[in-house]
Amino acid sequence: MKNRLGLSLIVALAGLMLIGVMALFVLTPERSSTDAIGGAFTLTDQRGARVTEAALKGQPSLVFFGFTHCPDVCPTALFEISEVYKALGPKGDQLKTFFITVDPERDQPETLKAYLESFDPRIIGLTGSREEVDIATRAYRAFARKVPLEGGGYVMDHTALVYLMDKKGRFVSSMNFERPPEENAKRIAELF
Repeated sequence: MKNRLGLSLIVALAGLMLIGVMALFVLTPERSSTDAIGGAFTLTDQRGARVTEAALKGQPSLVFFGFTHCPDVCPTALFEISEVYKALGPKGDQLKTFFITVDPERDQPETLKAYLESFDPRIIGLTGSREEVDIATRAYRAFARKVPLEGGGYVMDHTALVYLMDKKGRFVSSMNFERPPEENAKRIAELF
């Protein structure tokens, strides 16, 4: 009888331990895949100032990877972002936008400055060494690669997402520019 009672007690304790371990896994929030987007970087803006990921804190931000020699995707995305700024009106000053080049060999600060003059002046261009740009690209799980052209030259194949980040610099979602600028502006304004 003592053996049965002892065995029953051991089984009960083992069951409680198993329930406790299972509860730990169920109740402990996992790191979401969106938490893995964004991270540390140090780059240079179009005026020559150093910028880190700390610049994304305090205000919602848009982050877009592209390059100044892009034939269509980049100018279209930057135009759409400029339209969102217009739709936000005075609230647009509460939004930061970072255009991070994936082609730092050609996109020096002065190149970015001249290119971005065609878009909303609040868009900040960022560049750096190849290593610095690669660190930022990896932090956002973005993709970029050089594609040679016949007869010389190259273009960059790259991620075309515009990342929406909250006031803490955390990824919220990608922007959908098939929506009217007013809808995107409303969505961003919810983060102010």
